[in-house]
Amino acid sequence: MPSPSSASVSTKRPFYRRWSFGLAAAAVIGYGVVSAMHWDDRGLLWIKEGFESQAERQESIWLPSYVVDIDAKPLPGMERDEASDLAFNPHTRSLFAVMGKHPFLVELTLDGDVLRKIPLVGWSNPEGVAVLEDGQIAIVDERNHDLTLVKVDAATTSLNRADYQPHDLGETEDGNKGFEAVAWDLMRQRLIIGAERPPKMYIWNTDGRSPLKGEKQPLPSEELDLRNLSALGIDPRTGHLLALSADSNMLLELDEKGEQVSFMTLLGGFNGLADTIPRAEGVAMDDQGNLYMVSEPNLFYRFKKN
Repeated sequence: MPSPSSASVSTKRPFYRRWSFGLAAAAVIGYGVVSAMHWDDRGLLWIKEGFESQAERQESIWLPSYVVDIDAKPLPGMERDEASDLAFNPHTRSLFAVMGKHPFLVELTLDGDVLRKIPLVGWSNPEGVAVLEDGQIAIVDERNHDLTLVKVDAATTSLNRADYQPHDLGETEDGNKGFEAVAWDLMRQRLIIGAERPPKMYIWNTDGRSPLKGEKQPLPSEELDLRNLSALGIDPRTGHLLALSADSNMLLELDEKGEQVSFMTLLGGFNGLADTIPRAEGVAMDDQGNLYMVSEPNLFYRFKKN
């Protein structure tokens, strides 16, 4: 008859079985995190980036080469206003940012200094902004599910929604996560409009001067393997698209075919960032290839190519 001590030893689970169960559980959890954050896709893209030739890199934006030179500069007096998007104006060589919580446009220098604030009377939750031609600016209101073209010049001090014709964008798959992004594609004469979640893109053809006609059309969005779509931008030199995701802490570059070219993580320690960008909500690129971002609530960033 076995002794009590030998019986207690025999009931214990073997060491290797306990460790194998723990490793299996960790693997399952790790795979879930990797899939949710799309790190597997980023890993494949990172490998693909390594095989790009120097000529191919020069023909693209090539986000891995960018380093921050203005890092988390506060926009004064806007701590409670929630910076929601950013657009470059090539005619004035300035930037327009839209504030979503207390609606207004703010014009900035390329160094992130405030030039003026323009109240947006009648807007509910403006989340996207794009500069077109002849002083036209497109504003996307997420709560109203619409897009409005307004006129802004050097004398503009306020904008009233009642003076302009809004264009209905319809509903999104997730009613709580509506249309949040817009960018002007001068090269292809179209607006690109983005839904936040699930990330989807649409186009609205226009010359940038005339009133909008027709309706938006879907644009293939399979390459937007992001947790959400916060903003869109266009590189005026290459025509490549920038897709920003606050939830994924990621900026993607897509080429004219909609295929991924390069990416940049927004985590602290990468691309010269001292800290992770808290919630990146706006992106723009100027005609010299400099990259700009705004983050809630009121932080400004500029990146330059190394």
